[in-house]
Amino acid sequence: MRRRAFTLIEMMVAIGIIVLLAGLTVPLFSMVKARGESAKCLGNLRGLGVALSAYLAEHDSTMPDLKAGRASRNEDVPVIDNTLNSYVDDQRVFACPADRRYFRDTGTSYYWDSALNGQRLAALNLFGMVSDLGRIPVLVDKEGWHTYSDNKVNHLFADGHATKELRLFTE
Repeated sequence: MRRRAFTLIEMMVAIGIIVLLAGLTVPLFSMVKARGESAKCLGNLRGLGVALSAYLAEHDSTMPDLKAGRASRNEDVPVIDNTLNSYVDDQRVFACPADRRYFRDTGTSYYWDSALNGQRLAALNLFGMVSDLGRIPVLVDKEGWHTYSDNKVNHLFADGHATKELRLFTE
């Protein structure tokens, strides 16, 4: 008995289904990758929180006097990466995997809240209004590269916890 081959239309339908399924899964994989990068970024902030705690233990619980950031690694100014450098095991903790530019150019993916400079942890306040350590951001993503997250960026707070919060400013 002779077997019947696939017709051109049947082949086109099969190829169309495969293309449709591929088109549906590629954005899903991109979103999963972005969420993974954000989770790693949040983990890095937690690691920087541990490093900051070690720094505070050695400096009478006084916040370092740092610039929020710098334009280039060549600038000789006190910033988070050169201040906490000796308190971390791996320099990659200063880089968010979703950051494609700032770490390479400036040495860190995070901004320091310079309003906290020189304050003692026990009396820490933000502009004289917020004194709850769990609500005072210490480090925050430099940019909103976590695009899937409804304008949320990663924050490290003064009490050591890190989480996603709404961005204060949008482009």
